[in-house]
Amino acid sequence: MQSLGGTILRKGGGLGLGIRKLSMLLHQGSGYKVKEGYVEIIGGIRLRIIGWDRRYDDYENGEARLVYRGGKMMLWISKRIPKPQPYQPRDVIAVDINERKIVYGDHVINEEIDTGIDRARRWKLLAESLQKRYPSTRYPAWRRRRGILNRIRSYHRKSRNILEDWARKTSLEIVRLAKELGYAVAREDLRG
Repeated sequence: MQSLGGTILRKGGGLGLGIRKLSMLLHQGSGYKVKEGYVEIIGGIRLRIIGWDRRYDDYENGEARLVYRGGKMMLWISKRIPKPQPYQPRDVIAVDINERKIVYGDHVINEEIDTGIDRARRWKLLAESLQKRYPSTRYPAWRRRRGILNRIRSYHRKSRNILEDWARKTSLEIVRLAKELGYAVAREDLRG
């Protein structure tokens, strides 16, 4: 039986070694097999499947990674999904990206979506005002106090999350419309 490998890291400038996480890479056929609600791993280990995303059953299994985390063994199986077939679009959806709005559409459809910049900017301003509240002549006091530093980090993280969430949802909406209508998506070239 193969032993679980670990990601090794150095502690204290190379004075000692420790293992960060246990994991093992398995290959389809030679490393693992999926049969009747169980995963058989080489060496005679049989694990019961307790969760499975059935949307990807039609695709071929790829490599798998067996991970031991939090007292549980988890097997992450990658799937080989083929590239979609190219198609001839019927028309084009144009996308115009501005600071306050994104406008997309064609000669029939014309949609506007507000950007998330205003909401994200609010959280950035909160973080900056908190930094200004704790000034110091030699060293910013907010860097020394863990609670304040964590609050500032959370504000910056919230701002980033708002923008990422907005970008994902907007792009998904545009792509869904394009797929539904059989259109291509054209974006303006801002590089000059």
